[in-house]
Amino acid sequence: MRVAVLSSGGKDSTMVWWWALCNGWDVSCIVTVIVEGDDSMMFQIPSTSLVEIQTELAEVDWVKVPTSGREDEEINDLEVALRELEIDGIVSGALRSDYQKTRLERMCERLKIKSFTPIWHQPGILHMRGLIDSGFDVMISAISADGLTEEWLGHVITNNSLKKLETIAKKFRFNIDGEGGEYETFVVGAPHFSKIIELEFDKIWDGKRGHIVVKNQQ
Repeated sequence: MRVAVLSSGGKDSTMVWWWALCNGWDVSCIVTVIVEGDDSMMFQIPSTSLVEIQTELAEVDWVKVPTSGREDEEINDLEVALRELEIDGIVSGALRSDYQKTRLERMCERLKIKSFTPIWHQPGILHMRGLIDSGFDVMISAISADGLTEEWLGHVITNNSLKKLETIAKKFRFNIDGEGGEYETFVVGAPHFSKIIELEFDKIWDGKRGHIVVKNQQ
């Protein structure tokens, strides 16, 4: 199976990238939709330009797909890019968004390729524990939920901090896996990376929400 992995650099897409490799599939490239606007219904915005570092460490080609982020245009921009690739399917980290999964499946039908969503409806806490246990270093790159403070920005989740995050999520009633947009992530270490990514960054925080701005990386 020759596939392209749709990746924002976050925990879900990086996990399914590893899943595809464990299945023995040929991951021909990593495809990242770069949203040039302020919002997107489909794709993550923070830290996506850093996917290039991940692909260098995993020695795989990187395909950038620029888009305005407008609802009707972003899926079309992705479809145009995928038409140029010789692949049997795509792998995505869709977890619970019916909107995202359905639009990807319809796009794949038009392209006559398969859509794989291996972590679909995986319980949030089991997904998070599985990431840590499998050796993924997941950094929180943006937050926008009550209960999450500035200290979480740039934090790499551990078993201990996951317990704290779980307590906060229950108290403030948000998704432990961030699937509702409560936080975004960037993976700085994974089983298929040759080393840990070290980032220097500033924190942008307005008292309720924030994100990191990377200054340098190694």
